Amino acid sequence: MAPQKQEIFPALPSSTSMPITEYSVPHLDTQSIEKDAVIHFRSNKISLVLEDEGEKPALFNGEPVIKTGRDVSRYLIDLRDDEDPPFTLRAIVLGTLLGGLGAALYQIYIFKPFSSSVSPLFLLLVTYTFGVLWSALLPSRSHVEGTRFEWLGPTLHFINPGKFLLKEHVTATIIASSASWGSTSVLNFAVQRLYYDTRVRATTAVLATFSTAVFGYGIVGILRPLTVYPSEMVYWLNLPTVSIFQALHFDTSANHERIRLFWTAFAAMFIYEIIPSYIFPLLNGFSIFCLASQHTSSSVQDVFTNIFGGADANEGLGLLSLSFDWQYIGSQYVTLPITQQANSWIGFFFGYIAIAAIYYSNMWNSKSFPMLSTALFSSNGSIYDQSAVFTGHNFQLNQTALDEVGLPALTGSNAWSGLMGSLAIGGLIAHCIFFWGPYVVSSFKHARDKTQPDSHWVAMQKYEEAPWWWYILLLVLAFFAGLISVLHGETTLPVWSYMVALISGVIVTPFSTLLFARMGNGIATNQIFKMIAGAINPGRPVANLYFAMWSHDVVSTSIGLAGDLKMGQYLKIPPRAMFITQIWGTIIGAIVNYVVMVSITGAQREILLDPVGNNVWSGQFVQSLNSHAITWSLAKELYGPSGPYFIIPMGIFVGFGTTFLHWLVNKRWPYIGLIKVDSVVLPIIYQYAGMLSVGVNSIITSSIIVGLVSQFWLRQYHPGWYRKYNYILGGALDGGAQVMIFILTFAVFGASGVSRPFPHWVGSPAHGNVDYCNGNGALE
Repeated sequence: MAPQKQEIFPALPSSTSMPITEYSVPHLDTQSIEKDAVIHFRSNKISLVLEDEGEKPALFNGEPVIKTGRDVSRYLIDLRDDEDPPFTLRAIVLGTLLGGLGAALYQIYIFKPFSSSVSPLFLLLVTYTFGVLWSALLPSRSHVEGTRFEWLGPTLHFINPGKFLLKEHVTATIIASSASWGSTSVLNFAVQRLYYDTRVRATTAVLATFSTAVFGYGIVGILRPLTVYPSEMVYWLNLPTVSIFQALHFDTSANHERIRLFWTAFAAMFIYEIIPSYIFPLLNGFSIFCLASQHTSSSVQDVFTNIFGGADANEGLGLLSLSFDWQYIGSQYVTLPITQQANSWIGFFFGYIAIAAIYYSNMWNSKSFPMLSTALFSSNGSIYDQSAVFTGHNFQLNQTALDEVGLPALTGSNAWSGLMGSLAIGGLIAHCIFFWGPYVVSSFKHARDKTQPDSHWVAMQKYEEAPWWWYILLLVLAFFAGLISVLHGETTLPVWSYMVALISGVIVTPFSTLLFARMGNGIATNQIFKMIAGAINPGRPVANLYFAMWSHDVVSTSIGLAGDLKMGQYLKIPPRAMFITQIWGTIIGAIVNYVVMVSITGAQREILLDPVGNNVWSGQFVQSLNSHAITWSLAKELYGPSGPYFIIPMGIFVGFGTTFLHWLVNKRWPYIGLIKVDSVVLPIIYQYAGMLSVGVNSIITSSIIVGLVSQFWLRQYHPGWYRKYNYILGGALDGGAQVMIFILTFAVFGASGVSRPFPHWVGSPAHGNVDYCNGNGALE
């Protein structure tokens, strides 16, 4: 049944200059419009679209159960717009300073044993604190009114316009979050410093980083009708941030309760986080099995470490371990929809089985290497000597040396991860085409006709949109910045290959952003770009790195910046202000990321080169970048039909084919038992099946428990509490943990060059793994 359209306003006179927001109708119930209808602005008419009753969400005790993006748009996010100014001096100053802080945190987490993004909640909170202090402590116009210094009023108002309001708060936070999104280019520079002893010049670094980030933003602008405007483009990980913004600035009795919960949880987690992260690290990987294995034989202890260990980087699979360290769990599990999480649990299940089976069956000669590692090895188990094989100024393949040294080998888990990555990429493309193809078509029709039904998009139509040519100009500037760094920098990448990289990124970006926006989960598409690079730049690992950078960063930055644009739509930030805000944040991030990377790679060089790392620092991500650059530069030998890893590139076609079959099954049998067939998302399952191959794995069980409590029990059976407090609580816990981690990183974890470990005791053993999965005898 199609929605019924009812014209509730007469046509406005074509000569009217009255702002559309001032055109009112007596007796119109705005609350009813917000919940039960959508206002359409089209030409000089305003129309009301009444929604079909069958589309209403399920209710539990009179409260809507939030399941879809449409539910989020109508019932979770307030439509209120106070029309306060987005740009103030304090917004720009605070955003710039905190952008530097966010970029520094991002870069620190890259060199941690478990990846954790910089929570926008952390940035939001610090911004709010300093914004309120600014408004309270600095003089304002009211201080000089009626005095002989009244002439200073405009200046004081410029410095301190009064109460810290929502839109300037959002502007400052988005500057900071844009800066903290990160860039693969900076990691490439880290790889060159660590593995190729190359110090990339500052001009190359700045131009390359600017190019990748800004090119991605140009693509975001073009894709807005598909990836930002519609209701189903939720960007679930942003919901805690949006909820807290509105709670802090919309003065209602309900928000007072939310704010009290927020600050209580924030303070509690801030104090608590020092315990598992510094004083008592055993809490990050509490395993009954490992504790019970202290007096068993060394062979049994090895098996228990591989299967149940997981508190240290690359230790083991962490099966049934419990983590009590929120910095690793994070608010994503109280935010991501249950469909996404259920698919990830299926992926973890297959990952546990497959990685253990590969290792203990000695597939790919796995027992000669650690069970988990992203490093490259020789056939005898030693670290692969890449410097002997790739020589010269451009680090090109020396075939004679390769014949002597032999081909590099991947650990079995790393090969499995590569296979799952390929399956996920093929599945991603197929899922977007077959399952979401009609949605793509309808989204662009809505954009063309200006009939997008999302109520938040409608409310934004009173603001001038950032024109298309702004984004096209960014694409041009980004292209030439990258071209200069290719021609005059240390990239070793041919110009024609640089162009192919950009085109590849542009093609993949819509698919990746669609999945991330709808499900809150991205697919690592870097591997497909490595494959293309290996095919067109054989024997050139550094060129391979930069090819993947220019292609993959287009995808990565597009996702991050699109999520911020959606936040701007939810919070009614004018599009042109958003454009300037994100560009400024991106530039700040490019500079700070590079500076922090240089500091950490200099201070922690040895541990970053270690294939295992420790529970504080790990080079796993730069190791992985380098390993893939090396192996894919040897694509013919390693991934060709006669190579040991031929199945990995073939996985793209397998992933595409299985998802196509899944679509056919869904067409014939939409439900199999109680399972809705299209709720199974194969690319997510594949992605998570490969995620156990590296890092800290002790958090999996705890993350599942958190997801079940939040997204199943609270959402289904306590929807009122869920709607009001779920995202606030998750954001508070993130904020408290990340503030403490930032302090500890520089105070005791050695980011400043000096490490101050906590004295060893039972909760932090001096030797072996912190979860006792190696029988170190410390409990005797």
